[in-house]
Amino acid sequence: MLLADKTVIVSGTGPGLGREIALAAAREGANLVLGARRTENLAAVAEEVDPSGARVAWQKTDITDHAQVAALAELAVQRFGGIDALLNVAALDTVAGGLEQTSWEDLRAVLETNVVGSLAMTKAAMPALRRQGGAVVFVGSQVHMKVVADHPQLAYAASKAGLQAAAHYLAQEYGPDRVRVNTVSPGWMLGPPVEAYLGYMAAAQQVSREAVLADLEQKMALPYLASDGDTAEAVVFLASDRARGITGQTLLVNAGEYMR
Repeated sequence: MLLADKTVIVSGTGPGLGREIALAAAREGANLVLGARRTENLAAVAEEVDPSGARVAWQKTDITDHAQVAALAELAVQRFGGIDALLNVAALDTVAGGLEQTSWEDLRAVLETNVVGSLAMTKAAMPALRRQGGAVVFVGSQVHMKVVADHPQLAYAASKAGLQAAAHYLAQEYGPDRVRVNTVSPGWMLGPPVEAYLGYMAAAQQVSREAVLADLEQKMALPYLASDGDTAEAVVFLASDRARGITGQTLLVNAGEYMR
C-alpha cells in the first residue's frame, strides 16, 4: 500500500473531492486526520474511513482561523506521533465573475482562504514534516491556465495561481529537509459540483443531462471527463514514496482538455 502506516492530514474533508481523497488515502493504509468546517461532514467521512476510529481522527477546522489550524496539526502529532503528508484541499470556489463583478470583500475572502489559509495549514504542519521528511500536496486548478471566457472566475484563478507559485518556493525551501511540495490541478472534474452544473445547464437548455455531458466530453482528448476519484488518486500518488523524486511540480488531471 502506498501510504501504509503514514499519518496524513486532509484539510477540507467535505463531500466530493475531500471525501474522495480521504477514502483513497485510507485504502492505501494511511492514518487520517481530517479537518473541515462542518462537523457532520467530518463525522460521516470518518465513519466511512474506519468505523472503529482507530485509524482516523477529526476536528472542526476553518483554515482561516490560525488557532484551529495549529490545533489540527497538533492533533495529528498527539494521536499518531507525527505527520507524513499534508493534503490541502480546503478552498472557497463559489465567487464567480470578472474584475468589475467581484467585490473587494469577495476577493479578499477567496485569497484569505485559498492562499493564506492553505499556507497557514502548511506552516503549522511543517515542523513535524521536517523532522521526518514528507509531502505537501496542494489542490490547484486548471482555471488560471486555461481561461474560460463564458464563466470568469477572477478571484479563484488568482488564488490558485498564487498557491501554485508558493508551492514552487516551498519545494525549494524545504527540499533539504526531504519535504516535497507539489500541486494537483484538475480541470472539469466529474463529482458533485459538476453534477450540479450538468443539471442546471440541462434545465436551462431544456436538454438531457447526458447531452450537456457529451458536449463537455467533446472538449477532452480522452472520451470522458476525469472524476474527483481520478484527482484523488493523483494526490495520493504524490503524497507517497513512489513520488520521492518529484517536487515543485504541477500535475494536471483534466482528461487532456489542456496540455502544456
